[in-house]
Amino acid sequence: MRYIELLAPAKDALSALSAIEAGADAVYIGGARFGARQAAGNAVGEIARVVEYAHRFGVRVHATLNTLLYDDELAEAERQARELIAAGVDALIVQDMALRRMDLPVELHASTQVHTMTPERARFLEQCGFARVILERAMSLDEIRAVCAATQAEVECFVHGAICVGYSGRCFLSRSMGPRSGNRGACSQPCRLTWDLTDGNGRRYIAGKHLLSVRDLNLSARIGELIDAGVTSFKIEGRLKDINYIRNVVSYYRRAVDEALSVRPACRRASVGESRPDFEPDTAKSFTRGESEYFFDGRRAGVASFDTPKSVGEYVGRVVSADRRSFRLDRPHTLAAGDGICFGGRGTQVNGVEQGRIMPDRMEGIAVGVEVYRNYDRRFNLAVERSRMRRVIPVRAEFEASAERLRVRFTDCEGVAAESEFGGTFEPAKDSAKMAETVRAQLAKSGDTIFAVREVVGADGRWFVPSSVLAALRREGLERLLQARLARPMEHRILPEDRTAPYPTEELAPQDNVTNRLAEAFYRDHGVRKIPQGLDLARTTVGSCVMRTAYCLRRELGECLREHPRLKGPLYLEHGASRYRLEFDCTRCEMSLIDESRRG
Repeated sequence: MRYIELLAPAKDALSALSAIEAGADAVYIGGARFGARQAAGNAVGEIARVVEYAHRFGVRVHATLNTLLYDDELAEAERQARELIAAGVDALIVQDMALRRMDLPVELHASTQVHTMTPERARFLEQCGFARVILERAMSLDEIRAVCAATQAEVECFVHGAICVGYSGRCFLSRSMGPRSGNRGACSQPCRLTWDLTDGNGRRYIAGKHLLSVRDLNLSARIGELIDAGVTSFKIEGRLKDINYIRNVVSYYRRAVDEALSVRPACRRASVGESRPDFEPDTAKSFTRGESEYFFDGRRAGVASFDTPKSVGEYVGRVVSADRRSFRLDRPHTLAAGDGICFGGRGTQVNGVEQGRIMPDRMEGIAVGVEVYRNYDRRFNLAVERSRMRRVIPVRAEFEASAERLRVRFTDCEGVAAESEFGGTFEPAKDSAKMAETVRAQLAKSGDTIFAVREVVGADGRWFVPSSVLAALRREGLERLLQARLARPMEHRILPEDRTAPYPTEELAPQDNVTNRLAEAFYRDHGVRKIPQGLDLARTTVGSCVMRTAYCLRRELGECLREHPRLKGPLYLEHGASRYRLEFDCTRCEMSLIDESRRG
Protein backbone atom coordinates (compact mmCIF):
# COMPACT_ATOMS: atom_id res chain seq x y z
CA MET A 1 0.00 0.00 0.00
CA ARG A 2 1.32 3.44 -0.97
CA TYR A 3 0.41 6.39 1.23
CA ILE A 4 -0.20 9.67 -0.59
CA GLU A 5 0.19 12.98 1.23
CA LEU A 6 -1.34 16.40 0.63
CA LEU A 7 1.12 18.83 2.22
CA ALA A 8 -0.06 22.33 3.15
CA PRO A 9 1.81 25.49 4.16
CA ALA A 10 1.38 27.19 7.52
CA LYS A 11 2.49 30.70 8.40
CA ASP A 12 1.53 30.18 12.03
CA ALA A 13 -0.43 27.86 14.31
CA LEU A 14 -3.80 29.22 13.22
CA SER A 15 -2.93 28.63 9.56
CA ALA A 16 -1.74 25.11 10.40
CA LEU A 17 -4.98 24.25 12.22
CA SER A 18 -6.99 25.65 9.29
CA ALA A 19 -5.03 23.50 6.85
CA ILE A 20 -5.68 20.41 8.98
CA GLU A 21 -9.41 21.16 9.17
CA ALA A 22 -9.46 21.57 5.37
CA GLY A 23 -8.01 18.10 4.87
CA ALA A 24 -4.22 18.34 4.74
CA ASP A 25 -2.32 15.11 5.44
CA ALA A 26 0.72 17.11 6.58
CA VAL A 27 1.70 20.72 7.19
CA TYR A 28 5.05 22.46 6.97
CA ILE A 29 5.83 25.32 9.33
CA GLY A 30 8.88 27.35 10.28
CA GLY A 31 10.58 27.58 13.65
CA ALA A 32 11.79 30.80 15.20
CA ARG A 33 14.87 31.02 12.93
CA PHE A 34 16.60 29.41 9.96
CA GLY A 35 13.48 28.96 7.84
CA ALA A 36 13.32 30.01 4.19
CA ARG A 37 10.50 32.44 5.03
CA GLN A 38 11.91 34.75 7.67
CA ALA A 39 8.52 36.40 8.13
CA ALA A 40 6.88 33.08 9.02
CA GLY A 41 8.75 32.10 12.18
CA ASN A 42 7.05 30.44 15.15
CA ALA A 43 7.87 29.71 18.78
CA VAL A 44 8.44 26.06 19.66
CA GLY A 45 5.44 26.08 21.98
CA GLU A 46 3.13 27.02 19.11
CA ILE A 47 4.54 24.22 16.97
CA ALA A 48 4.02 21.74 19.82
CA ARG A 49 0.36 22.80 19.91
CA VAL A 50 0.06 22.14 16.20
CA VAL A 51 1.72 18.73 16.59
CA GLU A 52 -0.69 17.64 19.32
CA TYR A 53 -3.73 18.53 17.22
CA ALA A 54 -2.31 17.18 13.96
CA HIS A 55 -1.43 13.79 15.40
CA ARG A 56 -5.07 13.22 16.37
CA PHE A 57 -5.75 12.69 12.67
CA GLY A 58 -2.43 11.08 11.80
CA VAL A 59 -1.37 14.38 10.20
CA ARG A 60 2.39 14.94 10.14
CA VAL A 61 4.16 18.21 10.95
CA HIS A 62 7.31 19.08 9.01
CA ALA A 63 9.45 21.92 10.36
CA THR A 64 11.45 24.05 7.95
CA LEU A 65 15.08 24.57 8.92
CA ASN A 66 16.14 25.23 5.35
CA THR A 67 18.41 28.26 5.18
CA LEU A 68 22.16 28.27 4.72
CA LEU A 69 24.09 28.31 7.99
CA TYR A 70 27.28 30.15 8.89
CA ASP A 71 29.88 28.72 11.26
CA ASP A 72 28.84 30.94 14.15
CA GLU A 73 25.21 29.79 13.77
CA LEU A 74 25.76 26.03 13.90
CA ALA A 75 25.27 25.67 17.66
CA GLU A 76 22.10 27.77 17.63
CA ALA A 77 20.71 25.86 14.63
CA GLU A 78 21.34 22.53 16.35
CA ARG A 79 19.69 23.79 19.54
CA GLN A 80 16.61 24.84 17.62
CA ALA A 81 16.52 21.54 15.73
CA ARG A 82 16.54 19.58 18.97
CA GLU A 83 13.84 21.80 20.47
CA LEU A 84 11.63 21.14 17.43
CA ILE A 85 12.28 17.41 17.74
CA ALA A 86 11.33 17.54 21.43
CA ALA A 87 8.13 19.36 20.40
CA GLY A 88 7.22 16.29 18.36
CA VAL A 89 7.76 17.36 14.75
CA ASP A 90 7.82 14.44 12.33
CA ALA A 91 10.54 15.72 10.00
CA LEU A 92 12.97 18.56 9.41
CA ILE A 93 13.20 20.10 5.95
CA VAL A 94 16.83 21.15 5.46
CA GLN A 95 19.04 22.72 2.82
CA ASP A 96 22.39 22.90 4.58
CA MET A 97 24.26 19.59 4.84
CA ALA A 98 25.60 20.68 8.23
CA LEU A 99 22.31 19.44 9.69
CA ARG A 100 22.97 16.00 8.27
CA ARG A 101 26.14 15.94 10.40
CA MET A 102 24.46 16.83 13.72
CA ASP A 103 23.24 13.29 14.48
CA LEU A 104 19.66 14.48 14.89
CA PRO A 105 17.10 11.82 15.91
CA VAL A 106 14.54 12.88 13.31
CA GLU A 107 13.48 12.17 9.76
CA LEU A 108 15.29 14.46 7.29
CA HIS A 109 13.86 15.83 4.07
CA ALA A 110 16.09 17.44 1.45
CA SER A 111 14.56 20.84 0.73
CA THR A 112 13.80 22.05 -2.78
CA GLN A 113 16.75 24.41 -2.15
CA VAL A 114 19.03 21.38 -2.42
CA HIS A 115 18.19 21.55 -6.13
CA THR A 116 17.27 17.94 -6.87
CA MET A 117 16.57 17.53 -10.59
CA THR A 118 18.42 14.37 -11.57
CA PRO A 119 18.23 10.67 -10.66
CA GLU A 120 21.91 10.78 -9.61
CA ARG A 121 21.37 13.55 -7.07
CA ALA A 122 18.22 11.93 -5.67
CA ARG A 123 20.00 8.59 -5.30
CA PHE A 124 22.92 10.28 -3.52
CA LEU A 125 20.61 12.01 -1.03
CA GLU A 126 18.89 8.69 -0.32
CA GLN A 127 22.27 7.09 0.40
CA CYS A 128 23.01 9.98 2.75
CA GLY A 129 19.97 9.15 4.86
CA PHE A 130 17.37 11.58 3.53
CA ALA A 131 13.98 9.94 3.78
CA ARG A 132 12.51 12.34 1.24
CA VAL A 133 13.70 14.56 -1.60
CA ILE A 134 11.74 17.65 -2.59
CA LEU A 135 12.01 18.37 -6.29
CA GLU A 136 12.77 21.56 -8.18
CA ARG A 137 9.58 23.15 -9.57
CA ALA A 138 10.83 23.41 -13.16
CA MET A 139 10.82 19.66 -13.87
CA SER A 140 8.76 17.87 -16.49
CA LEU A 141 6.70 14.75 -15.86
CA ASP A 142 9.31 12.63 -17.63
CA GLU A 143 12.08 14.07 -15.43
CA ILE A 144 10.00 13.48 -12.30
CA ARG A 145 9.30 9.92 -13.36
CA ALA A 146 13.03 9.25 -13.87
CA VAL A 147 13.87 10.54 -10.37
CA CYS A 148 11.14 8.43 -8.75
CA ALA A 149 12.42 5.32 -10.53
CA ALA A 150 15.97 5.92 -9.29
CA THR A 151 15.39 6.17 -5.55
CA GLN A 152 13.64 4.49 -2.64
CA ALA A 153 13.39 7.85 -0.89
CA GLU A 154 9.96 9.47 -0.90
CA VAL A 155 9.54 12.11 -3.60
CA GLU A 156 7.71 15.36 -2.92
CA CYS A 157 6.83 17.93 -5.54
CA PHE A 158 5.08 21.29 -5.64
CA VAL A 159 1.68 21.28 -7.31
CA HIS A 160 0.36 24.76 -6.56
CA GLY A 161 1.43 28.32 -5.87
CA ALA A 162 4.20 30.75 -6.65
CA ILE A 163 7.18 29.62 -8.72
CA CYS A 164 10.75 30.77 -8.13
CA VAL A 165 11.94 31.63 -11.62
CA GLY A 166 15.54 30.71 -10.72
CA TYR A 167 16.47 27.22 -9.62
CA SER A 168 15.65 26.97 -5.92
CA GLY A 169 18.69 27.37 -3.70
CA ARG A 170 20.80 28.50 -6.64
CA CYS A 171 19.42 32.03 -7.02
CA PHE A 172 21.49 34.96 -5.72
CA LEU A 173 19.64 37.79 -7.48
CA SER A 174 18.31 39.25 -4.23
CA ARG A 175 21.73 38.92 -2.60
CA SER A 176 23.35 40.70 -5.56
CA MET A 177 21.05 43.72 -5.20
CA GLY A 178 21.32 44.18 -1.44
CA PRO A 179 21.85 42.46 1.90
CA ARG A 180 18.75 40.23 1.69
CA SER A 181 19.47 36.66 0.59
CA GLY A 182 16.90 34.13 -0.57
CA ASN A 183 19.11 31.37 0.79
CA ARG A 184 18.92 33.03 4.20
CA GLY A 185 15.13 33.35 4.26
CA ALA A 186 14.92 37.02 3.27
CA CYS A 187 14.46 37.16 -0.51
CA SER A 188 13.45 40.66 -1.68
CA GLN A 189 11.83 39.13 -4.81
CA PRO A 190 13.66 41.22 -7.41
CA CYS A 191 12.37 38.81 -10.06
CA ARG A 192 8.97 40.50 -9.61
CA LEU A 193 10.37 43.98 -10.40
CA THR A 194 10.15 45.79 -13.71
CA TRP A 195 13.17 45.30 -15.97
CA ASP A 196 14.49 46.74 -19.21
CA LEU A 197 15.82 44.41 -21.89
CA THR A 198 18.79 46.14 -23.55
CA ASP A 199 21.84 45.55 -25.71
CA GLY A 200 24.07 46.87 -22.92
CA ASN A 201 24.92 50.02 -24.88
CA GLY A 202 21.85 52.14 -24.28
CA ARG A 203 19.45 50.55 -26.74
CA ARG A 204 16.23 49.34 -25.08
CA TYR A 205 14.27 46.60 -26.74
CA ILE A 206 11.67 46.38 -23.94
CA ALA A 207 11.22 48.88 -21.11
CA GLY A 208 9.52 48.60 -17.73
CA LYS A 209 8.12 45.08 -17.94
CA HIS A 210 8.13 42.26 -15.37
CA LEU A 211 10.38 40.15 -17.56
CA LEU A 212 11.32 37.60 -14.89
CA SER A 213 7.88 37.23 -13.31
CA VAL A 214 6.22 33.90 -14.05
CA ARG A 215 2.68 32.72 -13.52
CA ASP A 216 1.71 30.55 -10.56
CA LEU A 217 1.62 26.78 -10.64
CA ASN A 218 -1.54 24.69 -10.79
CA LEU A 219 -1.13 20.94 -11.36
CA SER A 220 -4.50 19.94 -9.89
CA ALA A 221 -5.47 18.24 -13.16
CA ARG A 222 -2.26 16.16 -13.18
CA ILE A 223 -2.37 14.57 -9.72
CA GLY A 224 -3.12 11.10 -11.07
CA GLU A 225 -0.18 11.20 -13.47
CA LEU A 226 2.12 12.25 -10.64
CA ILE A 227 0.91 9.41 -8.42
CA ASP A 228 1.55 6.97 -11.27
CA ALA A 229 5.01 8.49 -11.74
CA GLY A 230 5.85 7.66 -8.12
CA VAL A 231 5.34 10.95 -6.28
CA THR A 232 4.37 10.53 -2.62
CA SER A 233 3.69 14.08 -1.43
CA PHE A 234 1.90 16.97 -3.15
CA LYS A 235 3.00 20.33 -1.84
CA ILE A 236 1.08 23.60 -1.85
CA GLU A 237 3.22 26.75 -1.72
CA GLY A 238 2.20 29.65 0.49
CA ARG A 239 3.70 30.05 3.96
CA LEU A 240 3.04 33.79 3.70
CA LYS A 241 -0.54 33.45 2.45
CA ASP A 242 -3.66 34.22 4.51
CA ILE A 243 -6.08 31.73 6.05
CA ASN A 244 -8.69 32.13 3.30
CA TYR A 245 -6.06 31.00 0.78
CA ILE A 246 -5.24 28.00 2.98
CA ARG A 247 -8.86 26.94 3.45
CA ASN A 248 -9.77 27.36 -0.20
CA VAL A 249 -6.71 25.86 -1.89
CA VAL A 250 -6.30 22.94 0.52
CA SER A 251 -10.00 22.07 0.17
CA TYR A 252 -9.68 22.18 -3.60
CA TYR A 253 -6.65 19.89 -3.67
CA ARG A 254 -8.21 17.55 -1.09
CA ARG A 255 -10.91 16.83 -3.66
CA ALA A 256 -8.41 16.49 -6.49
CA VAL A 257 -6.23 14.03 -4.57
CA ASP A 258 -9.23 12.02 -3.34
CA GLU A 259 -10.56 11.72 -6.89
CA ALA A 260 -7.19 10.41 -8.07
CA LEU A 261 -7.03 7.93 -5.17
CA SER A 262 -10.57 6.67 -5.78
CA VAL A 263 -9.43 4.86 -8.95
CA ARG A 264 -6.10 3.66 -7.54
CA PRO A 265 -6.87 0.94 -4.96
CA ALA A 266 -3.16 0.36 -4.26
CA CYS A 267 -2.90 3.88 -2.85
CA ARG A 268 -4.53 5.57 0.12
CA ARG A 269 -4.32 8.95 1.80
CA ALA A 270 -1.75 9.41 4.53
CA SER A 271 -4.12 10.62 7.27
CA VAL A 272 -7.77 10.21 8.24
CA GLY A 273 -10.76 12.45 8.74
CA GLU A 274 -13.52 13.87 6.61
CA SER A 275 -13.48 17.58 5.74
CA ARG A 276 -16.53 19.05 4.09
CA PRO A 277 -16.24 22.75 3.23
CA ASP A 278 -19.44 24.77 3.31
CA PHE A 279 -18.27 26.74 0.26
CA GLU A 280 -17.30 25.65 -3.24
CA PRO A 281 -13.46 25.67 -3.45
CA ASP A 282 -12.03 27.52 -6.45
CA THR A 283 -8.32 28.24 -6.80
CA ALA A 284 -8.98 31.10 -9.21
CA LYS A 285 -10.58 33.01 -6.34
CA SER A 286 -7.45 32.98 -4.16
CA PHE A 287 -4.20 34.80 -4.90
CA THR A 288 -2.92 33.77 -8.32
CA ARG A 289 -0.77 35.45 -10.94
CA GLY A 290 -2.55 33.37 -13.56
CA GLU A 291 -2.50 29.59 -13.56
CA SER A 292 0.16 27.59 -15.36
CA GLU A 293 1.47 24.03 -15.53
CA TYR A 294 4.89 25.61 -16.09
CA PHE A 295 7.23 23.05 -17.71
CA PHE A 296 5.32 19.91 -16.70
CA ASP A 297 4.97 18.93 -20.37
CA GLY A 298 8.39 20.25 -21.36
CA ARG A 299 9.87 23.69 -21.74
CA ARG A 300 7.65 26.07 -23.61
CA ALA A 301 6.64 29.72 -23.93
CA GLY A 302 3.60 31.30 -22.34
CA VAL A 303 4.54 31.03 -18.66
CA ALA A 304 5.46 34.67 -18.01
CA SER A 305 3.37 37.45 -16.51
CA PHE A 306 4.99 40.55 -18.02
CA ASP A 307 2.28 43.07 -17.10
CA THR A 308 1.99 42.49 -13.37
CA PRO A 309 3.46 40.37 -10.57
CA LYS A 310 0.30 40.81 -8.56
CA SER A 311 -2.77 38.62 -8.29
CA VAL A 312 -4.73 38.45 -11.54
CA GLY A 313 -7.52 36.13 -10.51
CA GLU A 314 -10.31 34.83 -12.73
CA TYR A 315 -11.20 36.03 -16.23
CA VAL A 316 -14.62 37.70 -16.30
CA GLY A 317 -14.85 39.13 -19.81
CA ARG A 318 -13.87 41.66 -22.46
CA VAL A 319 -15.12 45.26 -22.45
CA VAL A 320 -17.63 45.89 -25.27
CA SER A 321 -18.73 49.39 -24.29
CA ALA A 322 -17.52 52.06 -21.91
CA ASP A 323 -18.44 55.60 -20.90
CA ARG A 324 -17.04 57.99 -18.31
CA ARG A 325 -18.41 56.09 -15.30
CA SER A 326 -19.16 52.51 -16.32
CA PHE A 327 -18.55 49.68 -18.76
CA ARG A 328 -20.18 46.51 -20.03
CA LEU A 329 -18.65 43.05 -20.66
CA ASP A 330 -19.22 40.66 -23.52
CA ARG A 331 -20.69 37.91 -21.33
CA PRO A 332 -22.77 37.34 -18.21
CA HIS A 333 -20.88 37.86 -14.94
CA THR A 334 -21.35 37.90 -11.18
CA LEU A 335 -19.33 41.02 -10.38
CA ALA A 336 -20.68 42.91 -7.38
CA ALA A 337 -19.86 45.89 -5.18
CA GLY A 338 -16.65 45.35 -3.23
CA ASP A 339 -15.04 43.08 -5.83
CA GLY A 340 -11.52 43.85 -7.04
CA ILE A 341 -10.82 43.86 -10.77
CA CYS A 342 -7.65 44.21 -12.81
CA PHE A 343 -6.83 44.87 -16.47
CA GLY A 344 -3.57 45.46 -18.30
CA GLY A 345 -1.52 45.68 -15.10
CA ARG A 346 -3.93 48.12 -13.45
CA GLY A 347 -6.60 47.51 -10.85
CA THR A 348 -9.59 49.07 -9.13
CA GLN A 349 -12.66 48.21 -7.07
CA VAL A 350 -16.25 47.75 -8.19
CA ASN A 351 -18.57 50.29 -6.58
CA GLY A 352 -21.79 48.92 -8.01
CA VAL A 353 -23.48 46.98 -10.80
CA GLU A 354 -26.77 48.01 -12.44
CA GLN A 355 -28.45 46.07 -15.25
CA GLY A 356 -25.16 44.53 -16.31
CA ARG A 357 -23.20 47.77 -16.35
CA ILE A 358 -20.21 47.84 -13.99
CA MET A 359 -19.34 51.05 -12.15
CA PRO A 360 -15.75 50.95 -10.88
CA ASP A 361 -13.99 53.33 -8.54
CA ARG A 362 -11.79 54.48 -11.45
CA MET A 363 -12.20 54.17 -15.22
CA GLU A 364 -8.56 54.85 -16.16
CA GLY A 365 -7.34 52.13 -18.51
CA ILE A 366 -10.79 50.64 -19.15
CA ALA A 367 -11.70 50.81 -22.83
CA VAL A 368 -13.38 48.68 -25.46
CA GLY A 369 -11.38 45.48 -26.03
CA VAL A 370 -9.70 45.40 -22.62
CA GLU A 371 -9.80 42.03 -20.86
CA VAL A 372 -11.01 42.19 -17.26
CA TYR A 373 -10.16 39.82 -14.41
CA ARG A 374 -11.60 39.60 -10.91
CA ASN A 375 -8.77 39.32 -8.40
CA TYR A 376 -10.93 39.69 -5.31
CA ASP A 377 -14.38 38.15 -4.96
CA ARG A 378 -15.87 39.79 -1.89
CA ARG A 379 -18.78 37.39 -1.44
CA PHE A 380 -16.61 34.32 -1.92
CA ASN A 381 -14.00 35.50 0.57
CA LEU A 382 -16.71 36.34 3.08
CA ALA A 383 -18.11 32.81 2.72
CA VAL A 384 -14.67 31.27 3.24
CA GLU A 385 -13.97 33.53 6.21
CA ARG A 386 -17.28 32.55 7.85
CA SER A 387 -16.82 28.87 7.04
CA ARG A 388 -17.44 26.48 9.93
CA MET A 389 -15.51 23.66 8.30
CA ARG A 390 -14.73 20.84 10.71
CA ARG A 391 -12.69 17.68 10.24
CA VAL A 392 -14.10 14.53 11.80
CA ILE A 393 -13.16 10.84 12.09
CA PRO A 394 -16.05 8.38 11.49
CA VAL A 395 -16.81 6.14 14.47
CA ARG A 396 -19.00 3.10 15.16
CA ALA A 397 -20.54 2.66 18.63
CA GLU A 398 -21.49 -0.78 20.01
CA PHE A 399 -23.82 -0.66 23.01
CA GLU A 400 -24.28 -3.48 25.52
CA ALA A 401 -26.67 -3.34 28.46
CA SER A 402 -27.78 -5.59 31.30
CA ALA A 403 -29.55 -5.10 34.60
CA GLU A 404 -26.21 -4.37 36.31
CA ARG A 405 -23.86 -2.91 33.69
CA LEU A 406 -23.61 -0.71 30.59
CA ARG A 407 -20.76 -0.84 28.12
CA VAL A 408 -20.03 1.18 24.96
CA ARG A 409 -17.22 0.35 22.57
CA PHE A 410 -16.20 3.08 20.09
CA THR A 411 -14.21 2.02 17.01
CA ASP A 412 -12.90 4.51 14.46
CA CYS A 413 -12.31 4.08 10.73
CA GLU A 414 -8.77 2.78 11.34
CA GLY A 415 -9.84 0.15 13.84
CA VAL A 416 -8.64 2.05 16.92
CA ALA A 417 -11.05 1.27 19.75
CA ALA A 418 -11.85 2.31 23.32
CA GLU A 419 -14.53 1.37 25.83
CA SER A 420 -16.41 3.01 28.67
CA GLU A 421 -18.50 1.27 31.32
CA PHE A 422 -21.06 2.16 33.97
CA GLY A 423 -22.25 -0.08 36.78
CA GLY A 424 -25.59 0.16 38.60
CA THR A 425 -29.11 -1.25 38.82
CA PHE A 426 -31.27 -0.75 35.74
CA GLU A 427 -35.00 -1.42 35.44
CA PRO A 428 -36.72 -2.70 32.30
CA ALA A 429 -37.80 0.12 30.01
CA LYS A 430 -41.54 0.80 29.76
CA ASP A 431 -41.21 1.72 26.06
CA SER A 432 -38.29 -0.20 24.55
CA ALA A 433 -38.64 1.41 21.12
CA LYS A 434 -38.46 4.91 22.58
CA MET A 435 -35.55 3.89 24.86
CA ALA A 436 -33.65 2.44 21.89
CA GLU A 437 -34.10 5.72 20.02
CA THR A 438 -32.82 7.65 23.06
CA VAL A 439 -29.72 5.44 23.26
CA ARG A 440 -28.97 5.94 19.56
CA ALA A 441 -29.51 9.70 19.77
CA GLN A 442 -27.34 10.16 22.86
CA LEU A 443 -24.46 8.00 21.66
CA ALA A 444 -24.47 9.64 18.22
CA LYS A 445 -23.82 13.08 19.67
CA SER A 446 -20.15 13.90 19.30
CA GLY A 447 -20.22 17.58 20.28
CA ASP A 448 -16.99 19.45 19.68
CA THR A 449 -14.84 16.30 19.54
CA ILE A 450 -12.95 15.22 16.42
CA PHE A 451 -15.29 12.24 16.01
CA ALA A 452 -18.57 11.70 14.20
CA VAL A 453 -20.52 8.66 15.42
CA ARG A 454 -22.07 7.38 12.22
CA GLU A 455 -23.50 4.07 13.46
CA VAL A 456 -24.87 2.83 16.79
CA VAL A 457 -25.53 -0.92 17.16
CA GLY A 458 -26.95 -2.95 20.03
CA ALA A 459 -29.43 -0.32 21.20
CA ASP A 460 -32.40 -2.66 21.81
CA GLY A 461 -33.92 -0.48 24.54
CA ARG A 462 -34.66 -3.28 27.01
CA TRP A 463 -33.30 -1.35 30.00
CA PHE A 464 -34.08 2.15 31.08
CA VAL A 465 -30.92 4.31 31.11
CA PRO A 466 -31.00 8.02 32.01
CA SER A 467 -29.80 10.34 29.26
CA SER A 468 -27.22 11.80 31.64
CA VAL A 469 -25.63 8.36 32.07
CA LEU A 470 -25.54 7.78 28.31
CA ALA A 471 -23.94 11.21 27.82
CA ALA A 472 -21.28 10.42 30.43
CA LEU A 473 -20.55 7.06 28.77
CA ARG A 474 -20.19 8.80 25.42
CA ARG A 475 -17.89 11.55 26.71
CA GLU A 476 -15.66 9.10 28.54
CA GLY A 477 -15.54 6.67 25.62
CA LEU A 478 -14.66 9.28 23.02
CA GLU A 479 -12.01 10.81 25.27
CA ARG A 480 -10.45 7.36 25.71
CA LEU A 481 -10.60 6.86 21.95
CA LEU A 482 -8.77 10.16 21.45
CA GLN A 483 -6.08 9.13 23.91
CA ALA A 484 -5.76 5.75 22.18
CA ARG A 485 -5.19 7.53 18.88
CA LEU A 486 -2.58 9.84 20.38
CA ALA A 487 -0.80 6.90 22.01
CA ARG A 488 -0.09 5.30 18.66
CA PRO A 489 3.44 6.14 17.51
CA MET A 490 3.85 7.98 14.22
CA GLU A 491 6.07 6.13 11.77
CA HIS A 492 9.38 7.81 10.96
CA ARG A 493 12.30 6.90 8.72
CA ILE A 494 15.34 8.04 10.67
CA LEU A 495 18.16 6.85 8.45
CA PRO A 496 21.96 6.84 8.76
CA GLU A 497 24.36 8.55 6.38
CA ASP A 498 26.43 6.25 4.18
CA ARG A 499 29.72 8.17 4.18
CA THR A 500 31.10 6.02 1.37
CA ALA A 501 28.46 7.22 -1.10
CA PRO A 502 30.16 9.27 -3.84
CA TYR A 503 28.82 12.70 -4.70
CA PRO A 504 27.88 12.90 -8.41
CA THR A 505 30.79 15.29 -9.15
CA GLU A 506 34.23 15.95 -7.69
CA GLU A 507 34.00 19.71 -7.94
CA LEU A 508 31.56 22.27 -6.55
CA ALA A 509 30.87 25.84 -7.62
CA PRO A 510 30.30 28.88 -5.39
CA GLN A 511 26.60 28.51 -6.25
CA ASP A 512 26.55 25.13 -4.45
CA ASN A 513 26.23 26.94 -1.14
CA VAL A 514 28.94 25.61 1.15
CA THR A 515 29.00 28.21 3.91
CA ASN A 516 30.23 26.35 7.01
CA ARG A 517 32.79 23.79 8.13
CA LEU A 518 30.33 20.93 8.68
CA ALA A 519 28.93 21.21 5.17
CA GLU A 520 32.47 21.31 3.77
CA ALA A 521 33.38 18.16 5.70
CA PHE A 522 30.24 16.46 4.40
CA TYR A 523 31.17 17.01 0.76
CA ARG A 524 34.85 16.11 1.30
CA ASP A 525 33.83 12.82 2.90
CA HIS A 526 31.76 12.09 -0.20
CA GLY A 527 34.65 12.55 -2.59
CA VAL A 528 34.42 16.22 -3.58
CA ARG A 529 37.92 17.62 -4.06
CA LYS A 530 37.26 21.26 -4.95
CA ILE A 531 34.95 23.18 -2.60
CA PRO A 532 34.94 26.96 -3.06
CA GLN A 533 33.39 29.35 -0.59
CA GLY A 534 29.64 29.70 -1.05
CA LEU A 535 28.55 32.76 -3.00
CA ASP A 536 26.43 33.99 -0.09
CA LEU A 537 29.69 34.64 1.80
CA ALA A 538 31.25 36.68 -1.01
CA ARG A 539 31.72 40.42 -0.60
CA THR A 540 30.31 40.99 -4.08
CA THR A 541 28.57 38.92 -6.73
CA VAL A 542 29.82 41.04 -9.65
CA GLY A 543 31.18 38.71 -12.31
CA SER A 544 29.28 35.71 -10.94
CA CYS A 545 26.25 33.81 -12.18
CA VAL A 546 23.47 34.88 -9.82
CA MET A 547 20.65 32.90 -11.42
CA ARG A 548 20.33 29.80 -13.55
CA THR A 549 16.86 28.95 -14.75
CA ALA A 550 14.82 26.73 -17.06
CA TYR A 551 12.85 29.86 -17.95
CA CYS A 552 14.22 31.49 -21.10
CA LEU A 553 13.37 35.07 -21.98
CA ARG A 554 14.26 34.44 -25.62
CA ARG A 555 11.83 31.52 -25.74
CA GLU A 556 9.14 33.63 -24.11
CA LEU A 557 9.64 36.44 -26.64
CA GLY A 558 9.75 34.17 -29.69
CA GLU A 559 13.49 34.84 -30.06
CA CYS A 560 14.85 31.32 -29.49
CA LEU A 561 18.39 30.96 -30.82
CA ARG A 562 17.44 27.61 -32.37
CA GLU A 563 14.93 29.33 -34.62
CA HIS A 564 15.28 32.68 -36.43
CA PRO A 565 15.83 35.35 -33.78
CA ARG A 566 15.80 39.02 -34.66
CA LEU A 567 17.72 39.90 -31.50
CA LYS A 568 21.12 38.42 -32.28
CA GLY A 569 23.51 40.42 -30.10
CA PRO A 570 24.22 40.29 -26.37
CA LEU A 571 21.19 40.90 -24.17
CA TYR A 572 21.05 42.47 -20.72
CA LEU A 573 18.46 42.97 -18.02
CA GLU A 574 18.69 46.33 -16.24
CA HIS A 575 16.96 47.83 -13.22
CA GLY A 576 18.43 50.96 -11.73
CA ALA A 577 22.12 50.34 -10.97
CA SER A 578 21.72 46.59 -11.46
CA ARG A 579 22.67 45.03 -14.79
CA TYR A 580 22.84 41.35 -15.72
CA ARG A 581 24.15 39.81 -18.90
CA LEU A 582 22.02 36.97 -20.21
CA GLU A 583 23.68 33.73 -21.23
CA PHE A 584 21.79 31.02 -23.10
CA ASP A 585 22.70 27.33 -22.94
CA CYS A 586 20.72 25.83 -25.80
CA THR A 587 21.96 22.31 -25.08
CA ARG A 588 20.39 22.37 -21.63
CA CYS A 589 17.69 24.85 -22.65
CA GLU A 590 18.63 27.16 -19.76
CA MET A 591 19.24 30.86 -19.19
CA SER A 592 21.73 32.40 -16.76
CA LEU A 593 22.11 35.91 -15.34
CA ILE A 594 25.68 37.18 -14.91
CA ASP A 595 26.07 40.14 -12.58
CA GLU A 596 27.70 43.05 -14.43
CA SER A 597 26.35 45.82 -12.22
CA ARG A 598 28.31 49.02 -11.73
CA ARG A 599 27.79 50.04 -8.14
CA GLY A 600 29.67 52.60 -6.11
